[in-house]
Amino acid sequence: MASVFYQLCHRYLFIRTCGFLITFHKTRVYQRTTQVAQLSIPSSGRSNANFWLVARSWRLPARRYTSSGDKVQPADEENAPKHLLPFEKQFQQIAQLSLQDCELPAKHPLENITEDEAVQINAEPPLPACSNTLKHYVEQSETLRQLVLLGVDLSKLEQRPNVGNMLIRLDFEKDIKEKLLFLKEVGVLENQLGPFLTKNPFILTENLEDLQIRVSYLKSKKFTNTAIARIISKAPYLLNFNVERIDNRLGFYQKELGLSKQKTMNLVTRLPRLLTGSLEPVKENLKVYEIEFGFHKNEIQHIISMVPKVLTANKKKITGIFDYVHNTMGVPHHMICRFPQVLNCKLLRIKERHLFLKYLERAQYDPSLPNYVSLDRLATLTDEVFCREIALATVKDFEIFQKTL
Repeated sequence: MASVFYQLCHRYLFIRTCGFLITFHKTRVYQRTTQVAQLSIPSSGRSNANFWLVARSWRLPARRYTSSGDKVQPADEENAPKHLLPFEKQFQQIAQLSLQDCELPAKHPLENITEDEAVQINAEPPLPACSNTLKHYVEQSETLRQLVLLGVDLSKLEQRPNVGNMLIRLDFEKDIKEKLLFLKEVGVLENQLGPFLTKNPFILTENLEDLQIRVSYLKSKKFTNTAIARIISKAPYLLNFNVERIDNRLGFYQKELGLSKQKTMNLVTRLPRLLTGSLEPVKENLKVYEIEFGFHKNEIQHIISMVPKVLTANKKKITGIFDYVHNTMGVPHHMICRFPQVLNCKLLRIKERHLFLKYLERAQYDPSLPNYVSLDRLATLTDEVFCREIALATVKDFEIFQKTL
């Protein structure tokens, strides 16, 4: 009796051990499956893909084991009930699938290779994590390469805060190409695109629809296409301003200067930076012309219409020129207003030529007297023409006189 009980216990322990081994085998297969599951497999049937990958990789047989007496034998799967084949039958069916779309993993980085294979490896130097110059990124960045071909000066842009990081993150096809085509449509010449983006790279981050709206606003104000092209080319930051801000600038010049709409348009077309520059120098110069110089409103309008640059000129410069022309040379206000170009000239040139004419006793600025010299000719003529037509002397005489000053 004890012998029979011992045999039953032995068989029971043997069957349990076989069951444990089968469970351990399935666990190892699942672990290997998860390692191969990173390969590209279709999204559908993903739960089954792990098994056929393992089957093809390790050539594992699909078997089910049953106990018969003291031995463990493979069972006949076709005749066995389906509920007894939860793993092996499914494993065998999936293992017959094709691996044509399966990408095998690359070689291990620590795998030994021959010298010929090592020579064929094209290893590019890694990009620096931090750099003070954009030249390290030009070869790897399509955006930077295209900007260089356009004539953009990256050496100037990299000196401006955060501009380098902005350019590296931009995609040329998505973020830049359409805006370059837009700029060409509004009249910016191709050879001007590089200098334009060098001055204003931030236009690349603007929304294209907003840029179109701002150009449409200028057209609604009756600016011609030629005038718009000139304004945008000479004042690159204008397109970064919203419509309300542009309208306020135009209204300021029309109100403060008392100009008509057409004269205001002509003013900003001739000097587009009036729309983008600071208004403080303009306000200060207007007070200087009226309070310190003593010009009337209509005289100021005439001066600005003739020479718009005097609005943004350096206060010290125009004060020195006016003081010398009016107080030293004795030219009255109405004559300065008639020839306002003298306010945009170099003070040294005016001094040298006035003293030379005074030395020759030809410094006559009253149009009612003989040998009259206009301020326009005094300030704008070249040295050769000035000496021949006004001073009636040679250029060499003028150069010798300059050395005595």
